[in-house]
Amino acid sequence: MSQHPFEAFREKRKQANERVLETEHLGIKRFFGIDSACYRDGALSGKTKELLGLVASMVLRCNDCIDYHLEQYVQAGYSNAELEDAMNVALVVGGSIVIPHMRHARMSLDFLLAERDGGTHVESEA
Repeated sequence: MSQHPFEAFREKRKQANERVLETEHLGIKRFFGIDSACYRDGALSGKTKELLGLVASMVLRCNDCIDYHLEQYVQAGYSNAELEDAMNVALVVGGSIVIPHMRHARMSLDFLLAERDGGTHVESEA
C-alpha cells in the first residue's frame, strides 16, 4: 500500500525540522521558538490563532503551512463550519488564486478526519 501524501508530508517535515534545528545559529533557533510560542493562548486563544495561521497560509499559498494548520485544526476539534468560515475569509482576502489551495486543504482535511475517525469519517457539519 502506498503512503498517502499527507503522511509523506509529516515525515518530510519532521526530518527537515530535525535537520534545520541541528544548527547552532541563535537567530534560527529563536525564530522557531517564536513560531511555537505564537500559537499559545494569549489575548487570543491558541485555537483562534490557528485559524489565523490557516487563513494567512492560504492567502500566502503555502500548502505545507496549510497542512500544518489543518492538523492543528483536527487536534483542537474545530467544527467544519468554523473551518469553512475561515477558508471563506482566505478566499475573499486572497481572491481566486486561493482556490487551488482550498482544494488542497479540503483533500488534506478529508484525510485527517478519516484518520482521526478510524477511516470512517462521513462529511458533516459537526
